Amino acid sequence: MAQAIESCTLVVLSKIVRKAKAFWGQELRQRIIRSASCVSQAVFLSLLLAWSAQAQQVAITGVVQDATGAAISGAQVTLRSSGSIQTTTTSVEGRFSFTALSNSSGTVRVVANGFAPAERSWPGTSEEAQLNFVLRGVAQGERVVVSATRTELKLSEVPGSAVELSPEDLSANAGLTLDDVLRQVPGFSLFRRSSSRVANPTTQGVSLRGLGASGPSRALVLEDGVPLVDPFGGWVYWDRIPRAELSSVEVFRGGESSLYGSDALGGVIQFLTRVPTGPSFSVDTSYGTENTPDLSAWAGTKVSRWDFEAATDMSRTDGYILVPASQRGMVDTAANSKHATVDAGMGYQISDTGRAFLRGTFFDESRNNGTPLQRNSTGTGVGTAGINTGVGEHDSIIARVSGQVEGYDQTFSSIVSNRNSETLTDIQHVPSQEGSAAAQWNHELKNQTLIGGADVQEVMGASDEQLFSSKTGAHFANNIAGGRQRSTGIFGEDIFRIASKWTVIAGARWDDWKNFNGNTVRIALPAGTAAGQLFPSRSETSFSPRLSLMRNLGGNAAVWVAGYRAFRAPTLNELYRSFRQGSTVTNNNPLLRAERLTGAETGVRATAFNQKFESRATVFWADIVNPVTNVTLSSTPTLTTRERENLGRIRSLGGELDGVVHVSNSIQISAGYQFTHAYVVDSTRSLVGKLVPEVPKQQLTWEARYWNPTRIMLSVEGRFASSQFDDDLNTLVLGRYYVMDLFAGRQFRRGFVAYAAVENLLNQRYPVAIASPIQNLGPPILARIGLRYDFPTR
Repeated sequence: MAQAIESCTLVVLSKIVRKAKAFWGQELRQRIIRSASCVSQAVFLSLLLAWSAQAQQVAITGVVQDATGAAISGAQVTLRSSGSIQTTTTSVEGRFSFTALSNSSGTVRVVANGFAPAERSWPGTSEEAQLNFVLRGVAQGERVVVSATRTELKLSEVPGSAVELSPEDLSANAGLTLDDVLRQVPGFSLFRRSSSRVANPTTQGVSLRGLGASGPSRALVLEDGVPLVDPFGGWVYWDRIPRAELSSVEVFRGGESSLYGSDALGGVIQFLTRVPTGPSFSVDTSYGTENTPDLSAWAGTKVSRWDFEAATDMSRTDGYILVPASQRGMVDTAANSKHATVDAGMGYQISDTGRAFLRGTFFDESRNNGTPLQRNSTGTGVGTAGINTGVGEHDSIIARVSGQVEGYDQTFSSIVSNRNSETLTDIQHVPSQEGSAAAQWNHELKNQTLIGGADVQEVMGASDEQLFSSKTGAHFANNIAGGRQRSTGIFGEDIFRIASKWTVIAGARWDDWKNFNGNTVRIALPAGTAAGQLFPSRSETSFSPRLSLMRNLGGNAAVWVAGYRAFRAPTLNELYRSFRQGSTVTNNNPLLRAERLTGAETGVRATAFNQKFESRATVFWADIVNPVTNVTLSSTPTLTTRERENLGRIRSLGGELDGVVHVSNSIQISAGYQFTHAYVVDSTRSLVGKLVPEVPKQQLTWEARYWNPTRIMLSVEGRFASSQFDDDLNTLVLGRYYVMDLFAGRQFRRGFVAYAAVENLLNQRYPVAIASPIQNLGPPILARIGLRYDFPTR
């Protein structure tokens, strides 16, 4: 068409030229010819541009999400098409758009920090193209964790047994409570193996690697660096953290007192929460069997340098009857619970790498513990202020100040042998207060990181009791017992790398703690006479070193070895508070000494098939001197009396194996196994050779997951534990069990996910405690349906 237009134009111009020859000379004719040529070219180019302008342009749009369906903002998106390159970044909703010529093809590539790059071909089309990307997180070994060394370190560089639960891992787990989510980590368990959904708070301490022989935690539990372990009793309120505000969870197994001091005897568990970078909102609500509604929500935004966030978590359940039908009496009612937690915080960006923040939390819960008279409730308020900031090019400072006030109330009863009646025996009120401060300095060099810090904590608490006769119900005495505990620690660590093949981590910590103002007073009623005892102040110190060495064997394997010392100081609860569970009374002991651990481990990490297969194996050994355990003093059909004592020495030997296979971008299969042989080595009560109670020899977990947020999200999990003993004499056996969980969800509108979650899918009932001859059973099937909504789009 262009050639025809040009030809016609030249014909017209030639006629003009012939007529011009009759009037003008040769020079003028040449000028006209040159001008005509220019006009011809201009007309041709104008027509060509007009034709090009008529070519259809189409929009290429899309959304970039992670494997949980969360929008990824700030991702770089590049379009290559017909010799041109266009680049943009995703919005806070994860969206991008381009304009390109129709019927031209090309590729779209997405790159985001912390994720594997993704690329898709764009076939030529005359219609708008929608390209959605789901980015997979980088290999587990490339994820960054902070709990193992108190600074950022790739998981592949950690010389120890570390696990990180990503947002996808948390979303895919059917567990309603956080402790049930963590049960997929082999070696994790509470003191008794029931869920915190119905368990008494005093049994909710954490055990890792078979180190838990009583209720307090043998692992430190943190939220953004602030301890969550109850300062008076050492147990954990797992419902204190709104699940909607979590970004990840880290678990490090093995003694970490070299960095964290007391409580980190068996390791560290840290919950990391979200920090808003723009308007964000998440809500998860569900309803399940046993009349179990649940709500967890988080919202945050950022305005200039300020960020604001708030979260809540509320749940209740009618629960279930703990005692088997064949053993029940008229007093047996459902064990149930309800709780509510609210927290709010604000932060200020003081520099490109610095942030100061304030956070406040209020938590309230109440429980019925299986009979009309056995109840407990807790109210807690926590305030935290902190700062994370860089200082110059190579230094950073982390500081925290925290305070907590708590009130814990519980009632106890005596139940007759046929379980048809009970009598109130004890009303307890336990007020406690805690204050702590910590500061840490990091210095980064080319191949070395230096860390130093100090922390201080003081706890005060008491147990105020009203005592009643189990025979007549008469109020015959009041008992008050309590004290204070102050601890101080300084620590240092050096992480250095040699020729990119060796990683050496050397750390040490010195702790000093003192128990003072310990006392007990009993007031006899109705006379009102008082008798008491003031316990002498006691202090101890501990030096906790740790040395780890890792050797990289190429890019796909590494081996490590580590040795360490760790300790746990007895809590005020163990020193001064007695309690009763069913027909079992456990007495306090104000003379308890600290538990001290010496341990070593060695392991190997390996990847294969372009990191589609990842595995980690560890063999460990630990000796604990003066472990605190509940020792049986006497036992009758109606009453068992125990006392907290330093047992002597126990030993824990075993191994762990964790692995995951990434079958495809959407399918993965993972499994974990732990073998633990924990037994008494030395004892003054003829317990040598006995197995440590509440520690199964074998634990196995597995999961098969298909995760495509734009279509189907499906996860099936299994968990096995071998038999264990419920007492120090090894006479009460809790049999083995195997349970399965299921999660299935689908995104049906932008940001909305409907799901179903089932715990104990096969409805397997297994014993979790024995107060001879009465058993308590674990939870039956819990089925829930729910709805999640996230903005930006998930």
